[in-house]
Formats: sequence, C-alpha cells, structure tokens
Amino acid sequence: MTPVTDLDWSYLADTVMGGVSQGQARLEGGAIRLTGTVSTENRGGFIQTRTALPEGLSPGTTALRLRVRGNGERYFIHLRTTRTRLPWQYYQAGFVAGSDWSDVTLPLVDFAPSGRLMRARIAPEEVRSIGLVAYGRDHEADVSLSEIGAA
Repeated sequence: MTPVTDLDWSYLADTVMGGVSQGQARLEGGAIRLTGTVSTENRGGFIQTRTALPEGLSPGTTALRLRVRGNGERYFIHLRTTRTRLPWQYYQAGFVAGSDWSDVTLPLVDFAPSGRLMRARIAPEEVRSIGLVAYGRDHEADVSLSEIGAA
C-alpha cells in the first residue's frame, strides 16, 4: 500500500459545469481528506480529489485496496483510463466509509463504466488516474483516504 501523502492530489467539483457543490481536499494527519456539501442543483452532484497514475497499474492487478474512514456515507472511486477522453467518462465503484479506519477492497470487475459506449472491463495498465468522489445525491461529505494499493 502507498501512503497517499506520496501522491499529488487536485480538487475539482461540479462547478466546472454549472453545479453548486462546494468542498475542499487537503492533506491532514497522513491522509487526503475530502469534505464539503454535495448538491444536485443545476445538474450538479459531485466533489472530487484526484491523483494521476501516469504509469498505470501493473498488468496483473485485480483489485484496489483502500484504507478509509468517514461519516458513514457512501463514496466512490473513479478510475480514468487512456480510453476515457471526455470529462464524464470514468469507471466507478462505491464503498461506505465508517467512523473508524477500515480496509476496503474494490475488485476491478466491480467498476462500472459511466456510459454504454465504453468498454465493460478495465485494463489495469490503461488506468491513468484515481479519484475519491462524493457523488450523486445531496449530502455532507467527509471522507479520508490514508493508503491505496493494488492487489
């Protein structure tokens, strides 16, 4: 597992497309913490922090392993690949982040494409970024990710 503090993270929200969600991502206590208010007004509904993986995942990767905690809400990991060229294209898998640190395993076969014209399965070596996302419904987001790895 890789400490997330070794990675460069950037924050983005639905405001890039007219949404009104607000939040922030910051390194805190050895983790990346994503907090804010997710609003579905104005066709919005997400806040996200993302890190690039220019080398992709190793070809034998079958799952991602995460160490997370949060406020009991459902959050998502979004993977973008060399084939996801448009902003709304990604592969998504969800998890619930409870108040205590816990390990979560997300098999790559469980990541669903965001559109029908995308390949059904992810090629691990084609992954180019990983996003931690609060998405899809009105809620207060508070989720931390301390480690991420491939299995």
